[in-house]
Amino acid sequence: MVFRNLVLDFINMLRNASRLRADSLRKSHLGLARALTRLVGGKPSRSKSTSTNGNEIPHRISEMAALICLTLSLLVAAPQVQAQKSSVLEAGFFSKKLYPILEKANCRGCHVENGVAAATRLHFPSDSASAEEIETFGRSLGVLVDKGRPEGSLLMNKPTQRIEHTGGKLIVPGSDEEKILITWVNYLANSTGHAEVTAKTEMAGEIAPPVLMRRLTHSQYNNTVRDLLGDQTRPANHFPQEDFVNGFKNQAEVQTIPPLLAEAYSAAGEKLAHNAYRSGYLKKLVSCRKASSADSDCSAQFIRHFGLKAFRRPLTESESNQYSVLFTRELRRTGDDARAAQIVIEAMLQSPNFLFRVERGRNGAWKQYEMATRLSYFLWDTMPDDELFRSAAAGELATTDGIERAARRLLRDARAHEALDEFVSQWLRFDRLVNTYRDRRRYTEFSPELAIAMTEETKRLIASLVWGNRNFMEIFTADYSFLNSDLASLYGFSAPSEEFALVKFPPASDRAGILGQAAFLTLTSKPADTSPTARGLFVREQLLCQKVPNPPPGTNMNLTPPSESKPQTTRDRLSLHRANESCARCHNLIDSIGFGLEKFDAIGKRREKESIQFFPAHGDYDAKPKTVELDLDASGIVLGIPDSQFSSPKELGKLLAATSQCQSCIVKQLFRYALGRPETPADRSTLEQALETFRGSQFQFKELIISLVKSNPFRE
Repeated sequence: MVFRNLVLDFINMLRNASRLRADSLRKSHLGLARALTRLVGGKPSRSKSTSTNGNEIPHRISEMAALICLTLSLLVAAPQVQAQKSSVLEAGFFSKKLYPILEKANCRGCHVENGVAAATRLHFPSDSASAEEIETFGRSLGVLVDKGRPEGSLLMNKPTQRIEHTGGKLIVPGSDEEKILITWVNYLANSTGHAEVTAKTEMAGEIAPPVLMRRLTHSQYNNTVRDLLGDQTRPANHFPQEDFVNGFKNQAEVQTIPPLLAEAYSAAGEKLAHNAYRSGYLKKLVSCRKASSADSDCSAQFIRHFGLKAFRRPLTESESNQYSVLFTRELRRTGDDARAAQIVIEAMLQSPNFLFRVERGRNGAWKQYEMATRLSYFLWDTMPDDELFRSAAAGELATTDGIERAARRLLRDARAHEALDEFVSQWLRFDRLVNTYRDRRRYTEFSPELAIAMTEETKRLIASLVWGNRNFMEIFTADYSFLNSDLASLYGFSAPSEEFALVKFPPASDRAGILGQAAFLTLTSKPADTSPTARGLFVREQLLCQKVPNPPPGTNMNLTPPSESKPQTTRDRLSLHRANESCARCHNLIDSIGFGLEKFDAIGKRREKESIQFFPAHGDYDAKPKTVELDLDASGIVLGIPDSQFSSPKELGKLLAATSQCQSCIVKQLFRYALGRPETPADRSTLEQALETFRGSQFQFKELIISLVKSNPFRE
């Protein structure tokens, strides 16, 4: 019986192996499998020797032994045939034949840095990779091939979904595309050197990003002219709208100055200088009563002092001379030192040295001042103060200890609270909330004032955790919030004793943390209804740092509206995404998260059923809308995270707070904001160290900040 079971296992292996063999060998393997099955299956041999002499069993064993020996010889020979076959693959086989198949299937959409499948070993090269780089990538896929059993390789069974694949079935089994994939799997199974190729590929990515030049964001511009000139008009509020890239508005790669913005800078510089003159502010800065050589030191002192603050580093001799000439010329023309100062200030405010934070690198002449600028704009969202300039001049920012002392001082200042609010506003995309609207027939409570209150609630929760040195991951699990009377009414609670007071949620409440707050639930909804897709996408991209591929060009992303004859829940209508295989690949990843938040409507109000209203035709003002209420299925799951089923914001928040993906995402988001660029492979050790510090401090956000400002990418 034991021998029989061993042979049955061998038969199964033989049949599986036949899938990846050449045609001649496949036929031999299947024939041998059938012969072994007959012997094991108990059918007597038809030869006389086995039917008459009583030696049937020993004879069977002898036959099986012979067949197994023959099979083993074929299995040993097979790799040699495959090797011969793979050795004649045409040059560029992977880049010309298989890679286009993988690109068409959009494997890159998930298998990239910060993709949904970023944690796997499969990472695609950049979309601008050369053919040679693509071939190197193809050979590196050997780590996903089982050389002893190619047919069981992840590289073949994942895209064909023989093994469960979060991205769905990308290559149809038995198709021409699979044949090309099998050819490459066989090639890799019989080749060597993939580990070396992989190592070289990874090392090639370890390239530090170039030195950057970063333009002031609109909020930084407003804060800088406030601290530089005492101007509270916030002129950048009228500048052209900024773009969000990598989740923020301060990313250097897109911080150009298009013509409309250049015009805005020119007009703002002129107006700011004029305001400073009219307010008498310039009289405090300069007092050179007449144009004479005796007053040259006066003007030079003003230019050096103001230039240091405006350019955030000492002026060069050439720059000082240039502005001195401008000052003297205007003083001679008007006889008014304040008018002369106005012209100089107007010119400086339009200089690239004011509008941009120029980073000259490790050996730059003003490295200490650059560090002071990085610290102040990261931690204060504005220019350095006098003490920070003094530290730069004294060389105190040359060491990590000096940087830490300066950073901790800045964090004790009220301006750090404003800067945190700016980070939170960009990270959580409050711009979508304050600019949104709602169907007034459905959501009579919603107003611009309520939207502002929603953002304030979230800011206060996060501020309480950061400045109270508490566990930052409570942003997902907090069983309390800061509510005004309007929000309390929306949530079904009694009005607090004072506006935005701390309110504890009832134990049975499904709300917890930012995911249970109206801000998140509203900004991820549509004007008339919820959007499980938008909610799931937000969680993936903002809270897990997983980039979900864009839909194919020309995709109609509008759901068919519910009909009065056949009303359906949003979940049921989204089933169209799951029915279409090309849509399901991504929508399964995001819709499944949003479904778990369906207990809350498009303004964050708790609901037991989904209410659908059908309004009468235009002109029929006396008719009332028909309302249909449907049962909700609020079961959700975060695919890619084990045991991640949930059915409320509270359950999802608890799940996210405990996951390493979410914890590391918070580190990445702050890194991107601090450095004005996305992370690269060269930053991996920095991010790992920052995450370790974050965890070691029991997730104190200020310690994460200190870790980042002391890191090499921030200092260099």
